[in-house]
Amino acid sequence: MKTLTMELPDNVFAATRNDPAHFSKEMRLAAAVTWYEQGRISQEIAAEVAGLDRTDFLMALSSMRKNSFTVDFDDLDRELADD
Repeated sequence: MKTLTMELPDNVFAATRNDPAHFSKEMRLAAAVTWYEQGRISQEIAAEVAGLDRTDFLMALSSMRKNSFTVDFDDLDRELADD
């Protein structure tokens, strides 16, 4: 696993009312959710990015009121037409 180092202004932690460790976890989850919603990564990879198992990632999506599954309706129409 790679380590990423970022420089952030000190006031970010005060503004978000988080210490650096909690902020880092929150940032990982936010990135994972964003990339998952964009279809850039799978649920499995998103869970890894967030530092969670897949079930906990799905629960996090639910608590954030995000969709757990994305449906491409054009793909669905093509699949249904193939039957």
